[in-house]
Amino acid sequence: MKRILLFFLFVSQLLIAQTPYGKEPFAHTFSIVARDEKTGEMGVAVQSHWFSVGSIVSWGEAGVGVIATQSFVNPAFGPNGLKLLKEGRTAKVVLDILIKSDDGRDVRQLAILDKNGNSASYTGSKCIAFAGNIEGINYSVQANMMERETVLTAMEKAYLTSEGLPLADRLLLALEAAQAEGGDIRGKQSAAILVVRAESTGKIWEDRIVDLRIEDHPNPIKEMKRLLKVHRAYQHMNQGDLEIEHGNIEKAKLEYVSAEKMFPDNLEMKYWHAVTLANTGEIDEALKIFKVVFTKDKNWHTLTPRLINPGMLTVSEADLKSIMDLLK
Repeated sequence: MKRILLFFLFVSQLLIAQTPYGKEPFAHTFSIVARDEKTGEMGVAVQSHWFSVGSIVSWGEAGVGVIATQSFVNPAFGPNGLKLLKEGRTAKVVLDILIKSDDGRDVRQLAILDKNGNSASYTGSKCIAFAGNIEGINYSVQANMMERETVLTAMEKAYLTSEGLPLADRLLLALEAAQAEGGDIRGKQSAAILVVRAESTGKIWEDRIVDLRIEDHPNPIKEMKRLLKVHRAYQHMNQGDLEIEHGNIEKAKLEYVSAEKMFPDNLEMKYWHAVTLANTGEIDEALKIFKVVFTKDKNWHTLTPRLINPGMLTVSEADLKSIMDLLK
């Protein structure tokens, strides 16, 4: 009985101690916010031993800036910070406003990067060690509850020495460097990368160049690297479709081939490449690819005649018969 009373006393004291932030989620983690000097693209990347870290830590908007809010997260820092940046305030001014207005500031960690490359970051005095942040021109790295003190300097070095690579790759390298130094002392679970354009097009779906999350995985950074490759392969597919719309058949084929080379076992990529070849009259080449796809998965064969009515497959009846006869 005494043990039970002591347990409830401990829990009650813990809840009292967490009053300023008791309803807010943990995100003890490491992250980076950065801007590519050449393209102006801005990004934020994060990993944590917490479920779906990207849904609460990483925020960004093209032509505005990017934000990472972590430790005992104040999720309002994301949308409110972007709003203040949009009003023309610098990263430092916005950070000061947000931190000053927050009663839970001692357990917060926050990093902000504006569209001009100004960075500002903050680590509360009660963030769990090892915790800290490093600001630089066009970047900031921050971490808390790390296994080793060397995490931050490793992240900074990885980012600075990878100049010339796409921003998403540089962000991933920074995360990898952090993990190589031990990362989150609890382990790893989720990760996210968000990269936005330098200027807004007015179309959110186009302004987010990369927007990937690993919600729950034993090795989230490794999985993120795989997804980034998939993402780029499908960018080739999308560009191929766009070239078809504009009548640039040869360019479209190059895009499809580029995607297939990245993922040679992906049947969908092969299938739509074959459809494009068939639609452009290159039926013999199309048949070779269709045969490979149909042999491995008959559902693609079943799907094919259904493309005629919506106009996605525009072949003659004779050519359609040749395609369907591949499984005879």
